[in-house]
Amino acid sequence: MTARIIRRPAHAGTFYPAKREDLIKAIEDSFLHPVGPGRLPPRETIGGRIPGTIGYVVPHAGYIYSGPVAAHAYYDLALREKPDVVVIAGPNHTGMGLGASVFRGDAWETPLGLVPVDNEVARLIVEYTEYFSFDNEAHLYEHSVEVQVPFIQYVLGEVPIVPIVIYVQTLDVARDLGKALARIRSEHGVDLLFIASTDFNHYEPHDITVKKDMIAIDRILDLDDEGLYKALEEYNITMCGPAPAAALINYAKSTGAPKPILLKHATSGDVTGDKTWVVGYASIKFPV
Repeated sequence: MTARIIRRPAHAGTFYPAKREDLIKAIEDSFLHPVGPGRLPPRETIGGRIPGTIGYVVPHAGYIYSGPVAAHAYYDLALREKPDVVVIAGPNHTGMGLGASVFRGDAWETPLGLVPVDNEVARLIVEYTEYFSFDNEAHLYEHSVEVQVPFIQYVLGEVPIVPIVIYVQTLDVARDLGKALARIRSEHGVDLLFIASTDFNHYEPHDITVKKDMIAIDRILDLDDEGLYKALEEYNITMCGPAPAAALINYAKSTGAPKPILLKHATSGDVTGDKTWVVGYASIKFPV
């Protein structure tokens, strides 16, 4: 009998609480925070019947920093009809594993329980892309995908995921993934929700970060993936997940989706009060 492959939490107790009850409180505090939506998602509509999104850009820092901004995306997601699968792509901060790594296994574990992995959708992503391969090493200690999973569990309950970690964040890699997701949606009839996990400008004063972030965000809102990459280089914007965001842009464009909507932008300084040295965060909705 083959042993089950379960990715154990690597950042419970650091990026978010390790105990179930504390984690639920941290998620709910993110929703209730002044920088957050200011209210909890109505329980009667969680995983409800309102269609209208193919994906979100969501930040991935510790919950005490980016949780309130992330909560705007997850509040909106809570009102959506439950998707068939949630594909989550984040940058590779550790340098481990391959350049573009799709997780293959049975489940991911968080303090809220196990989340199944959709290995058929994972297989199709690898089949339909040029740059992506199965590789679990890149996922062992990476936080950019892991921190999204408890929020997904809270708002959607049990829904299968496909975790992806990207180290080689070129525009070609991003377009490769985005077009594959659109193909899976159209050819296989999969209601595929895509979470692009990224933070924006890093470790500059609040005012500078706000200006830099809005340059990048404006490119995303215009569905301009090439313009996004050019802006990051021209203005030295240290956005850590351009490829996940550009993949979402291409997924949206390939499905004919309308322009995205900025739900919330803030910096870590808006949460902590220390605006001397901040990181920028945004939640952006991609409607159908």
